[in-house]
Amino acid sequence: MTKKIQRTYYFAAITSLYLSVLLTIIFIGLLFFNLDSISILQVLYSFIIIYFISFVIIQYRVKRFIFNQVKKIYDNVSLLDATTLIPKNITTDMASLTREVEKFAEDRKLEIETLKIRENYRKEFMGNISHELKTPLFTVQGYILTLLDGAMKDKAVRKKYLQRASKGVDRLIYLVKDLDMITKLEMGDLNIHKEDFNIIELVQNVFDLLEMKATKKNISLIFDKEYTTSIFVNADRERIEQVLTNLIVNSIKYGKEGGTTEISIENLIKNKVIVRVTDNGEGIAKENITRIFERFFRVDKSGSRREGGSGLGLSIVKHVIEAHKEKIYVESQLSIGSEFSFTLEKAKKSS
Repeated sequence: MTKKIQRTYYFAAITSLYLSVLLTIIFIGLLFFNLDSISILQVLYSFIIIYFISFVIIQYRVKRFIFNQVKKIYDNVSLLDATTLIPKNITTDMASLTREVEKFAEDRKLEIETLKIRENYRKEFMGNISHELKTPLFTVQGYILTLLDGAMKDKAVRKKYLQRASKGVDRLIYLVKDLDMITKLEMGDLNIHKEDFNIIELVQNVFDLLEMKATKKNISLIFDKEYTTSIFVNADRERIEQVLTNLIVNSIKYGKEGGTTEISIENLIKNKVIVRVTDNGEGIAKENITRIFERFFRVDKSGSRREGGSGLGLSIVKHVIEAHKEKIYVESQLSIGSEFSFTLEKAKKSS
């Protein structure tokens, strides 16, 4: 600190010395014609007085000058924190300005990097949604144009093509509904209506609904053990049913023939349970695990998109769980399988 002060005051000290010598010479010159009345002591006193007066004036002026210039920087760059600018320290400590400028630069760098990431995400999102929309749209358009070109005269062809066009419209409606839901979830506009319900019963209902879908791939939907007592949780029953449905459908899509999808419910802490959905399917590559909850992100990158769906299932799952103020986890290994788990609050009567 002493070294900083010495350097800071060096300019004022040297300038004061020059002024003192000059003014002392002038003082002696003015009294040249009356040399008998001048003593060495008077000259020394005059020099010391002039030196200290010059030093104070120069130091004050320099401080005001630097402060005013630095203040202009703070005023012009409105994002700098002007409260850190202390006038009395301006000539001895410029660290506050340095810190603010460095912070400003770092924040702008981070903001630019964030904008670049968002821009890349936006481009990818637009590409994905255009792909998801154009496939059913072109399907519907193709069948309708074929009918208009004369195929509708054949009753059998007309019925078949209208049914296929209807499926394309259903897919569009399904996609739009999912988009609408995820938009509401992200904006916080989707209300969560919590109630107490038996999670074991809900899982069994989802199993019953998806039994035929699982049977087509010879996949067994099972519990990890026999649950003889009910487990009540406090959550939005409809939304949690959607979460379980999306996770189980996902495991069936990417499950292997003759595989299993297993559900377990375990006590986590005093007022929480954790629901696990485990399969022995394809698994997910390590580099994709961090992205699977993104909208329209698919592990299957092929243009054919061999598995259906809107590509929004896992994203909806994540947002629904987070809307409950809960956590969702995923563990997976290629060719071994995946486990998705999420926490739920216990109902008071079950705690």
